[in-house]
Amino acid sequence: MSLFNELGRRNVFKVAAAYTIVAWLLLQVSDTLVPALHLPEWFHSGVAFVLILGFPVAVIFAWAFEMTPEGLKHEKDVDRSQSVTQATGRKLNIITIGVLVLALGYFAYDKLVLTATRDAALVEATTQAVTEQVTSEQGTSAESAKSIAVLPFVNMSDDAGNEYFSDGISEEILNALAKVENLKVVGRTSSSAFKGRTEDLRTIGEALGVSHILEGSVRKAGTKVRITAQLIKADDGFHLWSDTYDRELTDIFAIQDEIAQAIFDQLKVHLTGEPGEDQFASSTADPEAFDLYLEAKQKIYLRKTEPLEEAARLLDRAIAVDPGYAPAYAQAGITLILLREDWYGTIPVAEANSRAKPMIDQALDLDPESAEAWTGRGLYLSKTGDQEQAIVALRRALAINPSLVNASNFLANALFKLGNLDEAHRVRQEILVRDPLYLPGIYNLLDEYFLYGEIEKAQVLMERVRPYLPASRIITLNEGVVHFFAGRIAESMPYFETAYEMGRGDFGTKGPFSRALLASWQNERLAEVGQDRYRVYALMRLGRWEEASMLAGELAVNDNNIKGMFRLLMAQGRCAELIEYIESRWADLQAFEADFPERDGWSEDNYLGVIAFCYRRLGNREKFQDALSQFRAALDYQNSIGANNHWFLFAEAVYAVLAGDHETSLSKLASALGGGFTVDPRLSRTWAMFEPLDGDPRFEIIMNRMVEHLNAERAKLGLEPVG
Repeated sequence: MSLFNELGRRNVFKVAAAYTIVAWLLLQVSDTLVPALHLPEWFHSGVAFVLILGFPVAVIFAWAFEMTPEGLKHEKDVDRSQSVTQATGRKLNIITIGVLVLALGYFAYDKLVLTATRDAALVEATTQAVTEQVTSEQGTSAESAKSIAVLPFVNMSDDAGNEYFSDGISEEILNALAKVENLKVVGRTSSSAFKGRTEDLRTIGEALGVSHILEGSVRKAGTKVRITAQLIKADDGFHLWSDTYDRELTDIFAIQDEIAQAIFDQLKVHLTGEPGEDQFASSTADPEAFDLYLEAKQKIYLRKTEPLEEAARLLDRAIAVDPGYAPAYAQAGITLILLREDWYGTIPVAEANSRAKPMIDQALDLDPESAEAWTGRGLYLSKTGDQEQAIVALRRALAINPSLVNASNFLANALFKLGNLDEAHRVRQEILVRDPLYLPGIYNLLDEYFLYGEIEKAQVLMERVRPYLPASRIITLNEGVVHFFAGRIAESMPYFETAYEMGRGDFGTKGPFSRALLASWQNERLAEVGQDRYRVYALMRLGRWEEASMLAGELAVNDNNIKGMFRLLMAQGRCAELIEYIESRWADLQAFEADFPERDGWSEDNYLGVIAFCYRRLGNREKFQDALSQFRAALDYQNSIGANNHWFLFAEAVYAVLAGDHETSLSKLASALGGGFTVDPRLSRTWAMFEPLDGDPRFEIIMNRMVEHLNAERAKLGLEPVG
């Protein structure tokens, strides 16, 4: 008998056909039930996989076995004369036909009923999605339509020195418009970025996300002023309105409000078809005091020492001319805080605070509804450590004038310091919606990205703002920081050098420049031009211990900066002196940590780790455990906020080696140093708690890789290798 005939006799073909039809039907049912029962997507694939595997099993089973009246038997054990394969075949035919009819019925039901239902549902879902998208786009379009950017007015005066006046007038109009509910007014910084540039209005509108632009000019001569303003649609350049105002300077506030009211009226007419209502009430001040105030504000925006010092003098003159002008007092207080030696100036912190507070208090006494005064109070409270009350004051300022992005920025900083990180992040994002090119907002958002190790997001933000702020010191500085955090030390240096020169070595640029010098082991130069605490580290590396000790001591006494002293005493093994210093000044470690908290996500100085090490070195096991527990608590908090940067990973390595967990310490070190972080090639020389790792081959490999990276970066800078 041929193989084909034998396959037929044993019903192999009929089993295969029946199996295929049943399997297909099961797959159709599975395809329907999986989404209906919310089963995982892999379930349907699993059913198909099992059915495919079952096919050869069924075929082999049909060949090898026969169903007899006595039960299942091997085919070879069945007498051919007693075989019932024909009867079995007839039963298989009936089963196959039945299943086939059922399958055809299901197929028809699926195509004629289920498919139509699904298609209707799909059409409905798609229609809804499109409708929502269109509605969203229309909402966005409507929102964008109610938006305006006030470009700096052009100074048409014969005296170029009147530039501050034209800038100030446009800003005052901006502030007036910002008080209008549901009108988006782009902040001053972003509008000012286009001053003197040649981009067309459509480009400016797209860059700032606005549908309307106000531009104008100011001509000031003696006691007279002419202001021309025109309102333009950004998408097509169509002029909606323009007017010219000739007035005496004594009417300057009335002019500002008149222009703002006219603009608002035009926006209302063109957006809603309704006339505007009176929105603006004129302020009053001596014209000379107002003029001095405007000049001072333009200098304050520069955030540099000399312009800030000049602004302070101008505001003092404004107050002398008009002792009742609240904005001058408010800005004078803010300027004094900005001039603190730990920010943009040289005034000792305590002195700056004590001089600023009366100015801010006086501003609020004169005008309890002054947004600038509430901003000053919030800044003062934040800088003196009362973040909760600072937040209250800053929210009050923004309720009065939502356009004060400085107040928003100070609010975000206070929220961050208080641990409200999500809200701080939201406020910072809102700042850049309102004022996309606001430099402090960009700087602080970048700082968040660096804190969380999100270098790619930082690069995206830099690419967005770079075309509009090509000559900005802050942008140049952060170009360097992006490279630095990515481990490209050599590429970061030109940016830091440029920013350092642009800022004339101010506090904001000196710190990052010093870090880069430290990371690239340029110790001689760091000792000469670096920030003071980094100079201590450089002098230590150079073996100039006496100089390092004197500088560290001066910083601790005069500036309450103990960072250099901690590192120096640990490196020299002077743990008894360090513990004596701590215990003579603080009742316990909780009191110490209250004054020197390290819960900012960086943990750059590891105070509690150094204290724990010294207690252990002195044999005080109880105090060692106390310090180590507080160190762990600080690190756990920073883990909870998502800290993920080189310094924090290094702090985790410090904790782990102190806790005796060498495996974790090595892992954290590898992560920190593998990301481009650099420390002393002989780490235990300056961080003595790592001594237990000396001689461990894995530790040596990690350090050798770090040295290789360091020397590769030094070679790019034309420097000799270190080792």
